[in-house]
Amino acid sequence: MTRVFSGVKPTGHLTLGNYLGALRRWAVEDQHRSDALFCVVDLHALTVDHDPARVRRLSRQAASLMLAAGLDPGLCTVFVQSHVDEHARLSYVLECVATDGETRRMIQYKEKAAREQGRGGSVRLSLLTYPVLMAADVLAYGTDEVPVGNDQAQHVELARDLAVRFNQRYGHTFTVPRATSPAVAARVMNLQEPTSKMGKSDDAGPGIVYLLDEPDVVRKKVMRAVTDSGRDVVHDREERPGLANLLEILAACTGGEPAGLAGAYDSYGTLKKDTAEAVIEVLRPVRERHKELCADPGHVEDVLREGAEKARAMARPTVDAAYRAIGLLPPADAAG
Repeated sequence: MTRVFSGVKPTGHLTLGNYLGALRRWAVEDQHRSDALFCVVDLHALTVDHDPARVRRLSRQAASLMLAAGLDPGLCTVFVQSHVDEHARLSYVLECVATDGETRRMIQYKEKAAREQGRGGSVRLSLLTYPVLMAADVLAYGTDEVPVGNDQAQHVELARDLAVRFNQRYGHTFTVPRATSPAVAARVMNLQEPTSKMGKSDDAGPGIVYLLDEPDVVRKKVMRAVTDSGRDVVHDREERPGLANLLEILAACTGGEPAGLAGAYDSYGTLKKDTAEAVIEVLRPVRERHKELCADPGHVEDVLREGAEKARAMARPTVDAAYRAIGLLPPADAAG
């Protein structure tokens, strides 16, 4: 079977964008058609200043929401990145293959480093190297496909480059992965700033719909969404980004097509109302299942423990092979 790997970073509460762009597809498609691994990538949350207790809390919440979104441990592997040592083991080896220029060209590094410097903070080395850790996350499992949003495609390209380079220099060790993304709502935008992604790290603001928002909160946020000048309802991402965002959200929630849906509306108000109700209905079962899981935390812990055991067994042979290929001496009990 095709092997799929993807993850969620616990840097904020998961959003509608995380669900429509990733979680729902994992549950509805990927876990059924592939050998799939889905991970809370908590090590990536350490690349900027953070509250340790908050990272732990958000990691648990992310794992619960992944299950609430429909991931079935009987069909896929759900685990936490830091519970599987092979990620960190392979990351250093890949750092010895990657170049400084490659990591500095990453758009997210440039943006996050500038933001950190703008706040007067220092930029952590891990912020520069975390795309290599992300490559390790993917390559350790012989991954064929990485379902990601458009903003992460550059990181998958780096993983591909590192896999090819390693294979050429040291012998075939890694599968070369490819990025995949859904056709609609691959990148849900902020309702108040429709040229910016609806990012969970933003943490606050009326432009972000969180998966655990109450229906009245969702309704208020969508009804206050920024639209554009003009009265006609059309789907035009370049000229009418606010309107296009609402149409794409509605399409993703209802199974429609943005341009086709636009023709059914003659006012922004009706479009906003229908979009709000569609979002509420899509998120309702996720919120209800999450509530059940919170009442049984032992179940989530069991899933994560068993998932880490499965992931470790899958990753270790590849990482051990990479260590041998690059020239590291095996431990005495493994030699022979």
